Amino acid sequence: MGTENRIEVENLVAHYGDRAILKGISTEIRAGEIMVIMGGSGSGKTTFMRNLLGLNKPTSGSIRVFGKDITKISSNELYKLRRKMGVAFQGGALLGSMTVAENVELPLHEHTSLDDHTIRIMSRMKLEVVNLAGFEDLMPSELSGGMMKRAALARSIIMDPSLLFFDEPSAGLDPVVSAELDELILRLKGAMDVSIIVVTHELESAFKIADRITVLGGGHILMTGTPEEVQNSDNQDIQDMLNRKPRDEAVNAEEYLARLTAARAHQGI
Repeated sequence: MGTENRIEVENLVAHYGDRAILKGISTEIRAGEIMVIMGGSGSGKTTFMRNLLGLNKPTSGSIRVFGKDITKISSNELYKLRRKMGVAFQGGALLGSMTVAENVELPLHEHTSLDDHTIRIMSRMKLEVVNLAGFEDLMPSELSGGMMKRAALARSIIMDPSLLFFDEPSAGLDPVVSAELDELILRLKGAMDVSIIVVTHELESAFKIADRITVLGGGHILMTGTPEEVQNSDNQDIQDMLNRKPRDEAVNAEEYLARLTAARAHQGI
């Protein structure tokens, strides 16, 4: 693995309205590594990824991608940088009116001047990589959930990106298909000069594929480390997440009913 940083984030702050979602995050994504972003619901995982992609503009801080601060560059410069990025969205985001091959080929039609024959060859090669050879003429509605994920992955790597983003790749998949997708991600890392950023809440998947894991909590980075370091962390919030310990105590039904009755009586209901 190289030591070059593909992404460098410094003091990143992001808001939705008046609510602070990210509160001064600093980290880096190294060349050739799989970085998994984990955290509970509302921890800022998705917001963090959207900022890394330049889809959201942060309140403050810097995000250097391939050495350029995407918070300051022009939209045209950002467009050029995105040609080095691939994104596999949680739901696949395949266009229902296009075949699998047409979905995979779309970035090449949009961003290159390659002829149709070359584009078709390239799309078939990428479909072979994700074990979808022979399915190129099917429509998205004819695919299983796992096949849709793999088709979306083929589209995300069609331009041989240097950065690859996955948003909850295992969401909605059964354990066997999820494990197959994990193996596919690991094979991609071995075959391509790519840094992979995975946002997930699936613990088993995270510990299987990650070189390093960043754990978010309350808009902060609780820690970044190897899977073993995260598992052995003495941070209570991290251990609660790993052990699936509820954050809130169970509601006492009698106390809740008493409060509800008192509230209704006060309102004259």
